[in-house]
Amino acid sequence: MYRDTLSLLGPALPVISFLGRLPTAMCQLGSLLLVAETSGSLATAGLAGGALAAGQTVAGPVIGRLADRHGQRGVVLAASLANAVAVAVLVLAALAHAGTGWLMLAGALAGATVPQIGPLARTRAVALARRSGARDDRTVGAILSFEGTLDEVSFVLGPALVGVAAALAHPAAALLTAALLLAVCGSAFALHPTAEVTAPDPGRATRTDAAERARLPRSAYALRGTMVLQGAMFGASQAGITALTEELGAPAQAGLVYAAMGVMSAAVGLSLAALPARIGLTTRWRAATVALVVLSVPLLFVGSLGVLYAVVIVLGAAYAPHLITVFGLTEQTVPAARLGESMAFLTSGIVAGQALALALSGRLAENHGAPAAFAVAVGAAVACAVLSWSVRVTAPVQPVRELRPAGAERSG
Repeated sequence: MYRDTLSLLGPALPVISFLGRLPTAMCQLGSLLLVAETSGSLATAGLAGGALAAGQTVAGPVIGRLADRHGQRGVVLAASLANAVAVAVLVLAALAHAGTGWLMLAGALAGATVPQIGPLARTRAVALARRSGARDDRTVGAILSFEGTLDEVSFVLGPALVGVAAALAHPAAALLTAALLLAVCGSAFALHPTAEVTAPDPGRATRTDAAERARLPRSAYALRGTMVLQGAMFGASQAGITALTEELGAPAQAGLVYAAMGVMSAAVGLSLAALPARIGLTTRWRAATVALVVLSVPLLFVGSLGVLYAVVIVLGAAYAPHLITVFGLTEQTVPAARLGESMAFLTSGIVAGQALALALSGRLAENHGAPAAFAVAVGAAVACAVLSWSVRVTAPVQPVRELRPAGAERSG
């Protein structure tokens, strides 16, 4: 199945899209470390990092919407170059010891210009699959699993690269590398020939396009909500892991524990394409949320480093199925004219949930210990399960997707 995926995408596109989305995973931690070191204030670093997350959360869906309306090429190219400049400005402002307000402004601009390569790569790959004549959702599922794995690997590798750069040189080196990757690989993704598949059809009637864009089922909002909760699990887990490793006298292990969880998640994500097609996406979503609840509860009782590794690695096995399934349900649920926007909404939801939960659970962990932070993660998992079992996911009545060949009906 992945052989077909790679054949469809070609050898260069996955590499370019991976390197293009890697800076997003580097900038959050990189900005925190950079501002903390140059200002000497963790509070200032938190404000700058929070502004970056807020900018990405608010502007991400806007960039996705612009890509839906005008095609990815021009939108992603402009955003990539603007993001590279914004990240470089943030580095220069930090090194110049700019005031907190200026650092927050630079962080917000760096977040607002993120080119959303991850969500738009999914949109482009799905469009390629539909145009090539894919008649079943298994092909799309394999593509989403592959793209989800690229995200997971970037989320693990990005912070690791920042940590290495900070240890060997300076956090500024990591962010300047991210800016270079954005300028080169972001532009390459925008200019890749496959961008044509997302170009709007000039012959499409404006009235039909407006009517299609207006129809968004309620279940689409539930899917966005569950991604915010997934992000909250990430943030609360990160705070709890950091607090517990400090309590155990091994703070340097926090990043390794979190990375181990990401590696397991990526490995399981790749295996999802092997699931039989008769197991529908709604069933997968509900099963994944039950797994999130069952596998997160042991976090409340962890008391040693070895047990923490074991519990977190097992929990990671539930993350990718949930994320990939929600992306798959969104692809089936939203109109084609809003697919890029909706994919960006999901990614922005993760960022927003993670930032909010990290702030809340970090305070709880400081006052009440690691179990308090982990309790936030368990609560978010329970809320995910409630959503999945109470929402009926339905596709809107819409025109045949313009990127699908005639007669290619959606299965299931």
